[in-house]
Amino acid sequence: MLSTLLEFALVLGVMTGLAVLMGKWLTRVFTGTRHALPERFTYRLLGIDPQETMGWARFGSALLLSNAAMMLLGYLVLRLQAFMPINPLGLAAQTPDLAFNTAASFITNTNWQAYSGETSLSNFSQMAVITFLMCVGATSGVVAAAGFIRGLSRSSSGDIGNFWVDFTRTLYRVMLPLCVGMALVYVWQGMPQTFASQALVTTLEGAQQQLIVGAVASFESIKHIGTNGGGFFSMNAAHPFENPTPLTNILHILSMLLIPSALTYTFGSMLLQRRQGWVFFGTFLVMFIGFLALVYGAEQNGNPLLTQAGANQTLSMEHSGGNMEGKELRFGIADSSLFIATTTAATTGSVNTMHDSLTPMGGFVPLAQMMLNCVFGGDGVGFINLIQYALLTVFLVGMMIGRSPEFLGKKIEAREIKLVMLSVLAHPISILGFTALAALWPDTMASLNNLGPHGFSEVLYAYTSGTANNGSAFAGLNANTPFFNTTIGLAMLIGRFFTMLPMLAVAGSLALKKTVPAGAGTIPTATPLFMLLVVFVVLVVGGLTFLPALALGPLVEQLQLLSGHTYN
Repeated sequence: MLSTLLEFALVLGVMTGLAVLMGKWLTRVFTGTRHALPERFTYRLLGIDPQETMGWARFGSALLLSNAAMMLLGYLVLRLQAFMPINPLGLAAQTPDLAFNTAASFITNTNWQAYSGETSLSNFSQMAVITFLMCVGATSGVVAAAGFIRGLSRSSSGDIGNFWVDFTRTLYRVMLPLCVGMALVYVWQGMPQTFASQALVTTLEGAQQQLIVGAVASFESIKHIGTNGGGFFSMNAAHPFENPTPLTNILHILSMLLIPSALTYTFGSMLLQRRQGWVFFGTFLVMFIGFLALVYGAEQNGNPLLTQAGANQTLSMEHSGGNMEGKELRFGIADSSLFIATTTAATTGSVNTMHDSLTPMGGFVPLAQMMLNCVFGGDGVGFINLIQYALLTVFLVGMMIGRSPEFLGKKIEAREIKLVMLSVLAHPISILGFTALAALWPDTMASLNNLGPHGFSEVLYAYTSGTANNGSAFAGLNANTPFFNTTIGLAMLIGRFFTMLPMLAVAGSLALKKTVPAGAGTIPTATPLFMLLVVFVVLVVGGLTFLPALALGPLVEQLQLLSGHTYN
């Protein structure tokens, strides 16, 4: 137990140090005035004026239209895969509904996969579609955060930056250098990186075996740095080619948390209020540690039915104890729990253990983190989601004590709150609406491998994962059907753009306002008390919204498990 706690503390300590370093670099990227040679060449090639400024509407339109164009490009390549190069295995094209789902998944930074990567996609599709969309999707999220932070920092100005300049800089100065460096480390650790599609090997028994390989190291680097999560192989980070050593497992975890945590420091630096940035970092950390403790405790306690049957599930020097179903022996419960908490906190979706095999309360944690959608969150959007709750907290506290709501010297008025609520409500409406539709859909039962509350949890998890742009799954659900491909695809698009664009409008609205000095009636926001208030509002809003659905799934399943009730 002590070694586990020390490992958790060490990882979080390293993450904090990296957040400062990365936060400083992101600040330079977002505030610098000089343009490097590759950037100037790109501007000329694409006809971009780097001196042009954009309001929130034009900034958001550029983001939306560019993402739509790249999604369409990805869709076309997937539909024409059979005619594309670097396809020695002769893999067929994806169906229209699956290609739509896949393209929507990767442009929205979700990486939900209704297909098996090694048997469905050629190396060309893996590189030209999947890796490409993972890179530009993550970059778009970081750029949205840059524009959002500028909107909060500026006064009496509608300018929140230039989308094309931010995109080019973030791609060239952040994503590509990080990914190249990490890919080299991954190759050193044993990940394949080749244009070949297969390798013939001789097993220990002397038989010949075909192994699927490809550009795995480069895929894995952007997969985690970009909080993407889709797997080159269907087993994702449980596959030894995607996660060969304990070091790569820790690097995956740190990569997922790197940019989401760093943006809190960037926020404080750009607004010259670093204490405020640390308050938001602390907000992330408090929620993360709570969920990590819950999933580790649930999995380490194991299955009560096995305990009743006489199985010893106690942690000891001889065995790991707990619920080891669906977990890699080389990672055990501690590293699996840390990965579970991280991948759903950062809305990555990569898995090194099978989430469908978690105990009911263990499965409650990834569901709850995705429903809240602001426990670190994905690159860029996680920070934006946290600020929407900070604005809501300021408004609620101000209304309760009779003070005028202000945030960072800007008055929070009806327009901002309406936009915040639009962003807040889009998330649960998508999750609960599509889950209800699936529960009524006649063919849903044919896609379920489990009955009772766990079957409901599998459907709820699918739409929660899609809307939260996470991408992990309770794999007992066969989601590769026209109904699920279409509805989950729509959920991913709603979860991405119906929450991001209203918050850009909030940033644009606040940028137009004058900054007023703090007065006697101003609610201090750079304090531990405000941090706890934000955590409280996040949990209360999330609980009131999703508790009935959770009660029908993991909570009732846990109670039935304790009473000895099972479903065949």
